[in-house]
Amino acid sequence: MKQFRTLFIALALTLGATAFTNAQSKVAHIATQELVESMPAYGDAMTQLEKLEKTYDAEINDMLTEAQGTMQRYQAEVETVTDEENQKRSQEMQMTQRRIQEHSQKARQELQKKQNELIAPVIEKARGAIQKVARAKGYDYVLDSTTGTGVILADGYNLMPDVKKELGM
Repeated sequence: MKQFRTLFIALALTLGATAFTNAQSKVAHIATQELVESMPAYGDAMTQLEKLEKTYDAEINDMLTEAQGTMQRYQAEVETVTDEENQKRSQEMQMTQRRIQEHSQKARQELQKKQNELIAPVIEKARGAIQKVARAKGYDYVLDSTTGTGVILADGYNLMPDVKKELGM
């Protein structure tokens, strides 16, 4: 009877430990920002954005140069024209300044929109690869270990090499 009781307790402890082990979730981590920035598609997107930004900058600089030339010409002629003409020119320069500001604001909005269009698919591809690898390896949770995301210690399994392999990098 004593042996049966000992066997029963040992069996209960074994089953309990097994259940406890199975109940624990597997957790891994990956620095998603580092992953996304290392993807070739991200580099291509950033190149396109830089080109677009340079185009907008050139347009705005051209507008500013033209406005400065007009302003210098108007200032040189201020004594030779009527007060009414000077008033019109002042209003014209204010309108030009407003157009430049509006164009600059529109350019920033367009850049932001283009960035979202180009980067979103890259992020989605990275996310899909992370999910695929995590599921294949049996992880229940994957934490983002990018600096500043709230993960203080990331000594667990790092999915980065596996995800890069999945993405063919």
